[in-house]
Amino acid sequence: MDPQAPPRPPRSEPQRFGIRARLLALLLPGIVALLALDSWNDYRTLTDSLVVAYDQSLLEPVQALANGIVVASDGSVRVQEAFSVQAMFESTHLRYKYLHVGVQRIPKGGTLDPNAPEETLMGVPGLPRPAQTPADGTPVFYDAVHEQHPVRVAALRQTVYDNTRSGAAAYSVLIQAAEGTGPRLQAQNESLRQELLRDARMVLVMAVLVWLGVAWTLRPLERLRRSLRERPRDDLKPLDASGVPQEVVPLVDAVNHHIADHRRMVAEQSQFLADASHQLRTPLSILSIQAGYAVRETNPERMRESLHAIVAQLARTRRLSEQLLALAHATTEEEIAGGAEPAVVDLSDIARAVVLQYLPLAREHDQDLGWVDARGEPEGEDEPPPLPVKANGAELHEVLANLVHNAIKYTPRGGNITVTVRREASHALAEVCDSGPGIAPERRDSVFERFHRDPSTDAATKGAGLGLTIARSYARRNGGEIELDSADMPESANGGGLRAILKLPLAAGSS
Repeated sequence: MDPQAPPRPPRSEPQRFGIRARLLALLLPGIVALLALDSWNDYRTLTDSLVVAYDQSLLEPVQALANGIVVASDGSVRVQEAFSVQAMFESTHLRYKYLHVGVQRIPKGGTLDPNAPEETLMGVPGLPRPAQTPADGTPVFYDAVHEQHPVRVAALRQTVYDNTRSGAAAYSVLIQAAEGTGPRLQAQNESLRQELLRDARMVLVMAVLVWLGVAWTLRPLERLRRSLRERPRDDLKPLDASGVPQEVVPLVDAVNHHIADHRRMVAEQSQFLADASHQLRTPLSILSIQAGYAVRETNPERMRESLHAIVAQLARTRRLSEQLLALAHATTEEEIAGGAEPAVVDLSDIARAVVLQYLPLAREHDQDLGWVDARGEPEGEDEPPPLPVKANGAELHEVLANLVHNAIKYTPRGGNITVTVRREASHALAEVCDSGPGIAPERRDSVFERFHRDPSTDAATKGAGLGLTIARSYARRNGGEIELDSADMPESANGGGLRAILKLPLAAGSS
């Protein structure tokens, strides 16, 4: 394994449940519940229809027997054509089928005593009677047990009168037909079995359709995945969203946006490396020439001058290397998961520290480097009021250090540089004003580009052209901005000077 190769990102574990499983888990319970409810309703309806059909077939012999009840001339109650009715009733050869016709005499008072003795005209005696005496001519159906077998019973009560003799007599005739419940229970169970089989087939078909539908829908994504895995590592072309489901198009667009950002970042890094190589090549070539001249020189005084020139060139090269490193750090994203939140720092304290740091350099250039606090008072009379901003203190220090260093570099000897910190509405401002030549308005945007130099400046003050680039990068990363304007300082060379303004939002609660 190449130790210089970048570490591979951790491979994400696949989720335990995929889209197919989630859809099935979401749809199947509802479908099963609806099918179960529908099947139960169908089963109840079919059961009621079976009960009505079986009860109707059970009622037919009862009505036939009721139509054959007559009173003979001798006053006895008889059943006509009882044999044919019984033969028809028993023609289905089902077990546990019973007929019974019983008669009870109604006393002269007209009230039937249920416990009065009953005469069996035909059939088996002892069939269970209905719980309540049915109304005359109204059939009733009920479940009972006869000889230890469950039966369904149809019963009809009919009142007949004997008008053949003086003193009419009345008789209550109870006609019953019973059959075992086995056939109807078997029919009900068969209907339930058919309902369950139909629902199982429906659920199975639904599951297969969901599975195949998801597989068919995800096929374009599978092709997209294969095309990504087969791509070379340096292929940063956008993904082809044709054929992708409409719901996934926003995801593909987001990936393409990320690829475009990555392509732009790679291009910027390549350009940065090319520019850095170009900028370092010139001072290294100068050092090589100076060192060769010093080696060939025999005069100690001239050799010492060459060494001094080499030391000065090394200092400039070191400054360039430091600026390149700072620029690389400033243009690198710090959006790392779990990173610490920026602390609240005082912009006034940072600006004062920068002024104190560069005060010796300003005096070396015979420049007046001054400080004005947020209330516009000179430094030393009172402590400046705090200007809290939520940012990285070291990066803000680097921003102001670059602005002050540029001001010292381009301000002529005897010039003035003033650093002012103040509050403006909901923002904290740090201004660096100098009496130097200033920057023309049409060039103020271009000076923030990498390695930009003013061709009108002399070689002594020419730098690498990175200071303002680094300052703006750090400022923007901390939520701020740098603006350039005329300083309007009368003592400047052209009456303008330059004012560099660092603008940051105040921390919450301090506005």
